[in-house]
Amino acid sequence: MASGSNIVLTGAAGSLGRRVAARLAADPGVARVLAVDLVEPRALPSRTTFSAADLATSDLKPLLEGADTVVHLAFAAGPELDDDGTARANVEGTRRLLDAAGAVGVDHVVLVSSATVYGAWAANPVPLTEEAPVRPNPGAGYPVQKAEIERLGAEWAISHPGATVTVLRPAVAVADGERSWLARSLGLTAGVRAGSDDPPLQLLHLDDLADAVELARRERLDGPFNVAPDGWLSGEQARALAGTPPRVRLPEKAVTAAAGFLWRWKVGRMPPGLVPYTMHSWVVANDRLKAAGWAPSHSNEETYVEATDGTPWSQLSPKRRQELALGGAAVAVVGAAVGAFAVVRRLRRRSR
Repeated sequence: MASGSNIVLTGAAGSLGRRVAARLAADPGVARVLAVDLVEPRALPSRTTFSAADLATSDLKPLLEGADTVVHLAFAAGPELDDDGTARANVEGTRRLLDAAGAVGVDHVVLVSSATVYGAWAANPVPLTEEAPVRPNPGAGYPVQKAEIERLGAEWAISHPGATVTVLRPAVAVADGERSWLARSLGLTAGVRAGSDDPPLQLLHLDDLADAVELARRERLDGPFNVAPDGWLSGEQARALAGTPPRVRLPEKAVTAAAGFLWRWKVGRMPPGLVPYTMHSWVVANDRLKAAGWAPSHSNEETYVEATDGTPWSQLSPKRRQELALGGAAVAVVGAAVGAFAVVRRLRRRSR
């Protein structure tokens, strides 16, 4: 076998996985890449082979034999995210992968986590650095599961002296025609919001995230690293770029209740646990990763424009925008009143 690194890449068929696989294939220092996923990627780069496997159930040790590095991108997300089965698959799959990596002598693991692990709290500093505590909001399945995966990685590093674990905490990652589950769930341009203000926003280009993964793999970075573009957008700037109307503001409890109802029936995009992430800041500093040699090639503004479709709102005159905004607010108020009246009427009928 040719000399060089032998790498196992999980989640290889996803938007990020395909980008990382291409970068690994372009590195002459990489001898072989084993791409692992439930489905085979549309195309495999040179020196890359594929193996279909479920991390939660498959025998992983044979897949990792001879590997020196594992790049773990696999993570199940969707309407079933908060189901116990999916949570176990994400966490137990990572546990089993790490156990297999330790058994065959892998000495470097790259885990892709999320900036959401810091939690969205009113007292968060702006921006958050890697020294900030990991405290995801309770009930938010995505951040909670990512934080648990980080904990497993930290435990594995302690029990395997000499091994290195890189933890990357990216902001919301998107690209042209590719919006992550997190980006869609947060409803970055949705017309209804809880709270009085929109928090600052960071959008990371998937190409920049793939570059960060490759740098972490190549340089064997150790510990947590935030991955985000320079700075951030205010809520007002984001709305101006997207050409969206002003938000209709509703109480947090009302938005959370509506999100929970729609989520339970699998017709809503936002799990109720993510509502705080639309209310409070959780933007991160990228200084540590930049000091290691990474630099974003896309700004927040460039990524937002590339990933966000234009809306008819941006083509309207200022007067017409004001008329429609006032009308939208009135509709929301009337809708809330009608809903409340219906609830009261049902309660009265039950009491008779």
